[in-house]
Parts: sequence; structure tokens; C-alpha cells
Amino acid sequence: MEHLGFPLETVILFAAVVVLSLFLDLFAHRRDEVISFKSACLWSVFWVALALAFGVYLYVHHSPEMASLFFTGYALEKVLSVDNLFVMMAIFSWFSIPGQYRHRVLYWGVLGAIVFRAIFVAIGAELMSLGPYVELLFAVIVGYTAVMVLKKKDDEEEIKDYSNHLAFRMVRRFFPVWPRLCGHTFFLSREKAMEESQRDNIPIEGMGRASSLVVTPLFLCLAVIEVSDVMFAFDSVPAVIAVSREPFIIYSAMIFAILGLRSLYFVLESMSGSLVYLEKAVIVLLFFIAFKLMLSGINHIFHVGFEISPNVSLIIVLGVLATGIIASLLHKPEAKEPDGQADGK
Repeated sequence: MEHLGFPLETVILFAAVVVLSLFLDLFAHRRDEVISFKSACLWSVFWVALALAFGVYLYVHHSPEMASLFFTGYALEKVLSVDNLFVMMAIFSWFSIPGQYRHRVLYWGVLGAIVFRAIFVAIGAELMSLGPYVELLFAVIVGYTAVMVLKKKDDEEEIKDYSNHLAFRMVRRFFPVWPRLCGHTFFLSREKAMEESQRDNIPIEGMGRASSLVVTPLFLCLAVIEVSDVMFAFDSVPAVIAVSREPFIIYSAMIFAILGLRSLYFVLESMSGSLVYLEKAVIVLLFFIAFKLMLSGINHIFHVGFEISPNVSLIIVLGVLATGIIASLLHKPEAKEPDGQADGK
């Protein structure tokens, strides 16, 4: 009996690993503590090892090609997530979320990403089955994303005001908003909020709204991150679909990459000033995926040209990623000259 093109036992194994991993991560980080760089690195190694183990399972029980497609999709999603993680850093900074609460926000953000990725993968795989013209459409989407990311990198002075974000405005439309953080709490009961408001003379925005709950800035931050991730999925899902047409391979690769994003976030947060070429690697990969989709579409429509094999795709993705990391580690920031000495004075 097969589900999503794979035996039922493989689907059950994947689901069990994901659920157990989420419970393990929730238990290990149940306290509100700042995640250290060492801890984030160790957890990142664990998540990568878990993905490698599942890829080996696919290699042994299915085929080398399925394993290669999985590893390519996993590496691609991991690399493309880098740009999204930098956006999350900006969101946390704008909301002034302390480090000890960030893992909690990211955890619930990952749960939302798991659900939304399933929806997008199902829609994307169904669209791809409509014909090769969809491949060309996806090539345009991914290529446009690459251009927009490249344009954004050239605008270093852009400051995002998240009070104008769609998620921020929608939450404030339906819920009263508590003006400050209350530990790691996302919601306060209306009664408790009114009691504290009267006791400490704290104004609550939107108490006229018909809601039994009052949201805290932590929930506003989570909503903005969740919607930002959904927008990111519009770019990443077509890119990973370019690697494989198997919905299970696409989804499992993306989920294993997403499981490790929380740890990767804290690694990148500590090294954000060092990985100067990693985001450039993301741009290169986006252009590569657009080119791959375009080649595949032209080949299917006009029967000319060629398609890039899964193994070649994996080599290119890993090669670009390694180049971006190595170049960043070798990069030495230029020392700034003291004021008034640039012209030799």
C-alpha cells in the first residue's frame, strides 16, 4: 500500500520522526534561556545528522536517486532559508524581543511552517502536473525572487517598519493589545488584563474589540514571522519542486530543513557579521534554479536542450553553499581609517 508514491511504513516513519523531534526540542528548551552559540551549533549538528539518517534510509530502502533528490531538496531549502532567517533577526530586533524568548517564538513558527508547507507543496505538485508551461511560470517566479533579493542587498539603508505589516494590522484589528511583554505569554485573559491595567494604570489599545483575549507584543511578533514565512514559501516551494516531482520527497526535505532552522537562527545570529557571502550564495542558487526550471520546460515543450540531473543539481547546490561559507570565513573586513586621515592629513 502506497501513500504519496511511497510505502506506508516510510510515511509513518517520517511522521514519527518529526513528531518525536518536536517533542524533544520542546522538552530540551522548556526554560526561557538564551541559546548559546555552542548549544546552537550542537543542535544544528543533531538536526543535520537526523536528515542524513533519513536520506540514508531512502537510499537503502528505496533508491539512490530518491536519496539524491532528498539531499538536494534539503540542502536547497536550508540555503534559501538563510535570507528568511535574516528577516527574522530584523523582526525580533524591531519588536525588542529578548533572547530568552526567541526560541519559543521560532518553535511555534516552525509548527505553522510545517502546516503551510504541506498546503503549498500539494498545490505546487498539482500545478506541475498540468504541464511544462507551469515550469516556465515557476522559473519566472524564482528568477524574479532572485532579482528582488539582489536589489534588496544593494539597498543597505532600508529600514522596515513592521507596524505596517499585514499580520500586525490584522491582529490589532481583532484583538486588544497589551503594550508590553509579559514573560513568554502570547495572550492574557481580558479580565486579568483589565485588572492589571487598573492597578498599574496601563492603557490597553483596542479594549472595545469583542475578544476574550488580549495579545502581547510576543504574539504580534509571532504573527509577523508566520506571515513572512508564508511569503517566503511562495519562493522556496517552486525552487524545491524544481528538484523533484515527488510530493513526499519535496515535503520531507523541506520539513527536515525547517526542523533545524531554530538552531541555525542562533548560529547565524552570532555569526551574522561574518557570513558576508552566504546571502550572495542564496542569490546564485535562485538563478540556478530558475535556469534549471527554464531548461526543463523548454525541453518538455520543444524537445530541445537537456535537463540537469539530480546528482549534478546536488553537486551544484553543495558547491555554491561551500563556496559562500568558505569565502565568508576567509573574508577580512577592511579596517576603517580614523576620521581626518583618509586623505593623508
